[in-house]
Amino acid sequence: MTKNLKAKLLLCALSFLLTTLTLAAPPSPSTFSIVASDPDVGEVGVAVASRFFAVGTVVPFAKGGVGAIATQSFANTSYGQRGLDLLERGVTADEIVKVLTRTDKDRDQRQLGVVAADGTSATYTGSKCNSWAGGRAGPYYAVQGNILAGEAVVAEMEKAFQTSVGKPLAERLYAAIVAGDAAGGDARGRQSMALVVTRAKGGYNGFTDRAIDLRVDDHADPIVWNRGWTLFTEKRFDEARVFQESAATKAEKQPAVLPEVLYDLAVIRLAAGDRDNARKALDRALTLNPKLKAQADKDPDLAKLK
Repeated sequence: MTKNLKAKLLLCALSFLLTTLTLAAPPSPSTFSIVASDPDVGEVGVAVASRFFAVGTVVPFAKGGVGAIATQSFANTSYGQRGLDLLERGVTADEIVKVLTRTDKDRDQRQLGVVAADGTSATYTGSKCNSWAGGRAGPYYAVQGNILAGEAVVAEMEKAFQTSVGKPLAERLYAAIVAGDAAGGDARGRQSMALVVTRAKGGYNGFTDRAIDLRVDDHADPIVWNRGWTLFTEKRFDEARVFQESAATKAEKQPAVLPEVLYDLAVIRLAAGDRDNARKALDRALTLNPKLKAQADKDPDLAKLK
């Protein structure tokens, strides 16, 4: 065997080994998240976004009446259920951080957010998390992130949550994620997002506590979903219309969802004072999906069209 052939075979073997090791290494859900509670209505929840596929399968854990956990940055997913078990036994958020990280040899690479149903909270960032990394915690919330554009990400998340008092918990969680993204978010970019809210018997027919479970697993802009309707619920009708008109244009290539998008467009146009074009959108929605007529007949948001 010639020296050149031996060298080529050696290089091939090394390349294969490096590729195998790379594929075998678990990906790191480096991300930004918020865990929060609303004791007045008995809800707890998590919202998270990341340049990571299907972040909702890794980071968020929540149990109605107990609390919520976010585990990220080389995530130790056992933190989730173990943390909830400890919360249910009455262990404080600060103590849970200590218990979970105490025997974890890789604790310096972990990041964790904990909130109890009563609003007590804690956040933890290991010393070896990739920068920018850190978090903030206060009554009813904890925000944290790593590989962020900067500290402004968690600062704006905190501000958005604190200034949205009085709104439903899901809206406050979403507002925090939107604010973090606007401040730069994950420095690597965007890919996935998840939002979970739980309360006792909050799921379908009361059989589970999962009141809200929304996920975007792989999209170039996972956070800007349903922005038009979100603005509509905030009575920002003119702004809502801009986003919903754009959504309707894009939905022309998605026949399966177009009728519902047009229906919402009719509602938003009407709220913005454009009755004639609201009627046009609604008529088209009902033509595409006649089953929506029963809903339209009883919808108070369309009362002015009757």
